[in-house]
Amino acid sequence: MNLDKEILVPFILNALAEDVGDGDHTSLSTIPEGQEGKAKLLIKDSGIIAGIQVALEIFKIVDPKLSIEVLIADGQPVNYGDIAFYVSGSVHSILKAERLVLNIMQRMSGIASKTNRIVKILEGTATRVLDTRKTTPGLRYLEKMSVKIGGGVNHRFGLYDMILIKDNHVDYAGGITNAIRSAQNYLKVNQINIPVEIEVRSLQELKQVIEIGGIDRILLDNFEFSMLREAVDLINGAFITEASGGITEENVLEYAHCGVDYVSMGALTHSVRSLDMSLKAVKS
Repeated sequence: MNLDKEILVPFILNALAEDVGDGDHTSLSTIPEGQEGKAKLLIKDSGIIAGIQVALEIFKIVDPKLSIEVLIADGQPVNYGDIAFYVSGSVHSILKAERLVLNIMQRMSGIASKTNRIVKILEGTATRVLDTRKTTPGLRYLEKMSVKIGGGVNHRFGLYDMILIKDNHVDYAGGITNAIRSAQNYLKVNQINIPVEIEVRSLQELKQVIEIGGIDRILLDNFEFSMLREAVDLINGAFITEASGGITEENVLEYAHCGVDYVSMGALTHSVRSLDMSLKAVKS
């Protein structure tokens, strides 16, 4: 996986500055300078691992002389007792990188694992799972990367790469028609080529959108299953369909059976349980 270093490197540097400050005084005071050692990343849970490539970048920035032996790649299933990698070199450097590596990998792996569970539930259907912008500020790049590692699909990254007309936009714009026409005119005048999606809250709003046209995707928000099936029938393949609102692992398959192309789930990133792991010294 190709990492976006322009996003990742400043993030790592800021995170290290936040954690290390003017020095890791615990390590400096208890372990002789220059002492070398080895540590292993021990998995203490079951799921999908994510963040290996990010961890390599963290170790590289902390100390380019550290040596890492990767045993399990991003996206692979892991179980309790597995060892994902070994890192060897300066003990001070290993300990300086330890907490950042664990914090990132535990969260990324938790997101990848949850996403992968949804992907497996949806197997055999034509529906795919999307993430949302309900991400941790400053961590969106890593969290959305984790969704992809888990087999999910990234929705828009931010406000700049898609027009998504939601309920507040519709209300402030004075209705569906005004919102769509204004968005179309904005793209034309500014010569911007990005997709347009609109959220609808009822079959009445949906019928307006179908009549107006000129958009790429329709977001069917908080539709009951019977109404969602009716909406998909009305759309009849003319637009990409996405369902959102109250979708969980327990009911996602029923949403898929309504025939939507995508389900979007903020829970992939906003309330995920981290995967348990630790970095343990390897005693010679």
